[in-house]
Amino acid sequence: MTTSDPDESDGTTASTSPDPGGFAEARTQPTTREDTSGARSVVESRDLAVYYGEEQALQPTSMEIPEHQVTAIIGPSGCGKSTFLRSINRMNDLIDVARVEGELLFRGKNVYDQDVDSVALRRRIGMVFQKPNPFPKSIRDNVAYGLKVQGEEVTDEKIERALKHAALWEEVKDKLDSSGLDLSGGQQQRLCIARAIAPDPEVILMDEPASALDPVATSKIEDLIEDLARDYTVVIVTHNMQQAARISDKTAVFLTGGELVEFGDTNKVFENPENQQVEDYITGKFG
Repeated sequence: MTTSDPDESDGTTASTSPDPGGFAEARTQPTTREDTSGARSVVESRDLAVYYGEEQALQPTSMEIPEHQVTAIIGPSGCGKSTFLRSINRMNDLIDVARVEGELLFRGKNVYDQDVDSVALRRRIGMVFQKPNPFPKSIRDNVAYGLKVQGEEVTDEKIERALKHAALWEEVKDKLDSSGLDLSGGQQQRLCIARAIAPDPEVILMDEPASALDPVATSKIEDLIEDLARDYTVVIVTHNMQQAARISDKTAVFLTGGELVEFGDTNKVFENPENQQVEDYITGKFG
């Protein structure tokens, strides 16, 4: 995204008041990630296909994404990973030639129904982009923006909570009025995460959030993602298969042509894949 305020529609909120987007069901209480059995799905695609003009970027895809878990999406460049991710909160709506077929359910409702407010949807499903994109504002104002854009009251408590959730509070608590641009790359990305979670969304989408970071900063982001799954459902696109294996509970593998070829428990996908193409990709025989 290249707009000056790239997260204007990213921050999302999970209010208990009636939701204008039509998603009435509230999320469950956080669970321990060690017990992932019986987790219900919060997002489900049913034969979801995406086209850019006449080009089909995503073949009909059916998948259930479980609540309070990390779902990784992997595959070679151009395989439809980011297209699928952006379909979840209708970010593809911002592309004039994009067209969607099939269904994408959030809390049991198709997000592409005519009565769905896409802005309300993005209050519930936030997004973090590949490149850190803090605004040229103070650290405090960067986090506050995530609240203001959703019409929420800005309080010191909410800002502190978001920064703590993003594992950044201890590093910036004495310089909240300093520019977010003065932070390191890894800190900037965690600031963007704090901005996205400030309104308390239910789902956080991450499009290669550590690809532009050094190994130390990447490790901090990975630790943070695992912590976030206690309170949120996380869906992450990554080119780093080792990263997917480390941090995710479920893994989806897309291959060339926008086809989902395997989806399941991460350990099984990496250690005993059902599809030979997946095994070849994971072992580096192609991709």
